[in-house]
Amino acid sequence: MLSSLYSSSLMLVAGVALDLLLGEPSRWHPLVGFGRFASLIEARLNSGNGLLLRGVLAWLVVIAPLSALAYYLTHCFTNFWLTAVVNTALLYVCIGLRSLRDHTLPISRALVQGDLSLARRLTARIVSRDTSSASASDLAKASTESLLENGNDAVFATLFWFMVGGATGAVLYRLANTLDAMWGYRTSRFNFFGRAAARIDDVMNWIPARLTALSYVLLAEPRAAKLQAWRCWMEQAPTWSSPNAGPVMSSGAAALGLALGGDAIYDGILELRPILGAGRAPQSGDILRAWHLVRAVAALWIVVALLLGFFMQGRA
Repeated sequence: MLSSLYSSSLMLVAGVALDLLLGEPSRWHPLVGFGRFASLIEARLNSGNGLLLRGVLAWLVVIAPLSALAYYLTHCFTNFWLTAVVNTALLYVCIGLRSLRDHTLPISRALVQGDLSLARRLTARIVSRDTSSASASDLAKASTESLLENGNDAVFATLFWFMVGGATGAVLYRLANTLDAMWGYRTSRFNFFGRAAARIDDVMNWIPARLTALSYVLLAEPRAAKLQAWRCWMEQAPTWSSPNAGPVMSSGAAALGLALGGDAIYDGILELRPILGAGRAPQSGDILRAWHLVRAVAALWIVVALLLGFFMQGRA
């Protein structure tokens, strides 16, 4: 009989393998449908008085039923293999490792080819900042930042919650993270309504983000880069507005020998952001380097999960 941890680790490997093999669904992606549903609920509830409570209600309305469905689907079968297939399939639709590559490496190629217009359009699809007049270095920086941050949000944190709570944990986390990306802004529209979504995502990402940052430190080369990544994490992360993006991006930037952060334009307003990391400005090739780092983090923790599962199986 397989131990619970060992079977979870095998399903984790299968889910990641499916993601790398198939990529995200080109049509009818569940998260796209979820986003549309969330937008409908937000349009109905984000008005009037009591916006904080309305935001909590909206969060529950869009997330609780789908999380309950995931729980039911992963517990309704008595056959182990059917349960494994469902868990693996749900992890596959939650994780975004290959999609990070598919959305960012074309930006690198466009920059190498000198097609700044295409690079701006592609970058605008993955970041919320204004890219209409961005330079090649600005675009490389935006793409690298997105890769490093989503190395936690779309990859490691999803794997973490899968190992903690199975497919239900992965689904709950991924939906909560999606709502934060949609509602978690300090704007006049979302400052109160989206506060619950932002705080819940902060809590769910607190441990995964720090494990991701630690992974960036451990995987940095050479040894001096490890020390630099650790130092930047400790010194720079507290200056960043997000309690979880700060550790991830500061350590990741330093691991790559890059200076990220700095000023950026959001909704026509120049935002003065602290510098993260240490080194030179990003170039087109650094997007690929960031992808390799994220991929290495995923591989590292897959091995850790397998070793822990094998150990528990040996003791069963």
